[in-house]
Amino acid sequence: MRDGCRLFPLLLLALLRGLCHGREPAPGAVTCGSVLKLLNTRHSVRLHSHEVKYGSGSGQQSVTGVEASDDANSYWRIRGKSDGSCQRGTPVKCGQAIRLTHVNTGKNLHTHHFPSPLSNNQEVSAFGDDGEGDDLDIWIVQCSGTYWEREDAVRFKHVGTEVFLSITGEQYGHPIRGQREVHGMPTANHHNYWKAMEGVFIKPSMDPAKHDEL
Repeated sequence: MRDGCRLFPLLLLALLRGLCHGREPAPGAVTCGSVLKLLNTRHSVRLHSHEVKYGSGSGQQSVTGVEASDDANSYWRIRGKSDGSCQRGTPVKCGQAIRLTHVNTGKNLHTHHFPSPLSNNQEVSAFGDDGEGDDLDIWIVQCSGTYWEREDAVRFKHVGTEVFLSITGEQYGHPIRGQREVHGMPTANHHNYWKAMEGVFIKPSMDPAKHDEL
């Protein structure tokens, strides 16, 4: 009986530690500085960009969806709303403002009040130089838990215009035949869920102060 009394505080402490651990970032959390591909779960295409400009609307660099999983032009880097706001290795929280920078061209995922060329939704483009654009490059990560987990489907809501990053299946012809239109939609629905796929994920930092800022 005495042994049981001595063990009870230890068991209680272990239980409390387990409960607290549930609030900590999981090993599968998406982190600042990670480079990844994003899959639209409804249409099974990856978010993509390239040095092809829209022939209408803003005339900026186009953003599309592609079926190929091995296309190097589908990599995006997770960055903060501003420099220093998203330190390398820090897990991205649900509700956090981020920028998505296209790795190969250095332009940010962007939207604005231009109609998209195929569906007449809101045009989504890639904008800026060397990762620097403007306030219309900022998106909120919408997810159900505390952190953006790799296995979760999430939404990206644009801060400036309040549309959701979406695909509804329209396909382009020449010169990007077969690629899907990416656009912004005003409503949350099954066309605007995205999942983290292939990439390089920076491990969560135990001491963020020791890491360089983006």
